[in-house]
Amino acid sequence: MSTESLTENCIGWAARDVSGVLSPYKFSRRDLGSDDVSLKITHCGVCYADVVWTRNRHGDSMYPVVPGHEIVGTVKEVGSNVKNFKVGDHVGVGTYVNSCRECEFCIDRQEVHCSKFVYTFNGIDVDGTVTKGGYSNYIVVHERYCFRIPNGYPLDKAAPLLCAGLTVYTPMMRHNMNQPGKSLGVIGLGGLGHMAVKFGKAFGLKVTVLSTSMSKREEALNLLGADNFVLSSDEQQMKNLTRSLDFIVDTASGDHPFDPYMSLLKVSGVLVLVGFPSKIILSPASLNIGAKTISGSITGGTKITQEMIDFCATNKIYPEIEVIPIQYANEALDRMINRDVKYRFVIDIENSLK
Repeated sequence: MSTESLTENCIGWAARDVSGVLSPYKFSRRDLGSDDVSLKITHCGVCYADVVWTRNRHGDSMYPVVPGHEIVGTVKEVGSNVKNFKVGDHVGVGTYVNSCRECEFCIDRQEVHCSKFVYTFNGIDVDGTVTKGGYSNYIVVHERYCFRIPNGYPLDKAAPLLCAGLTVYTPMMRHNMNQPGKSLGVIGLGGLGHMAVKFGKAFGLKVTVLSTSMSKREEALNLLGADNFVLSSDEQQMKNLTRSLDFIVDTASGDHPFDPYMSLLKVSGVLVLVGFPSKIILSPASLNIGAKTISGSITGGTKITQEMIDFCATNKIYPEIEVIPIQYANEALDRMINRDVKYRFVIDIENSLK
């Protein structure tokens, strides 16, 4: 166990008000508990949730907000009861850092559905303080909510797995999309969508990217390896795809019609929504005729998180990232709002946060 004191100031970047503008900020992390891991953060992915809570989009931001829930780094200290991690291990932390550990969901390692789960940032920690995320140089987390990053897996590329990767992997496994030879449609080709394509190919699926932007075609086919690209605004292209897909993963958060996409599903097909449009409007016939299903999903529990990370390491699945210094965080958030990123920003905390 390290002798380094945990009463040191933590350095981060925080938003102070609804403008969401981030700037340097010093604060103290809670003391290391017997079941805790202290993690020196090396990288943190940039997620749309960072925009939501730095700019108070939900009306519940507790300023100052230190965002970031795609966190990876190196263990620098462990509590006396910690069994699964040691100093020097590569570890990730995702979208939540606590739960009740007693309810049916926690017992089943689906903690993300626990009514008392605690967000990695803008939540209330065990000591009553507001949780602060990965735009900082270290974090203290109960070992249950830490995940081992296999040796050899690049830490910068591991960061987006903790939210973007998990958000699509979880429903793909829940709905048995890992069946070679089946067909998958992916709506939207951003941070989540590009991971759905990568998982689909690793599962042996025939993958079709559905996008409103023809500019995505070349990268969908040549960089990500999709089998087909369809411009969803082209009625003829969509008609040619009628009843051809077993599954659709819908990552689009902007408002969009659902009936045209439901028509692409085969009988008993499933569309999983992981984005957050303001509303869902579709005809009951789109569900009833063909016995189709529309399902929602968020991230995932601790069991499937580690499974997903290990699957990526075994199959050499790596997110496409743009590494940035912390000083570029405000521009990165603006670019993400404008969908100007391919396909996930990752902050190099270790080399830029001083």
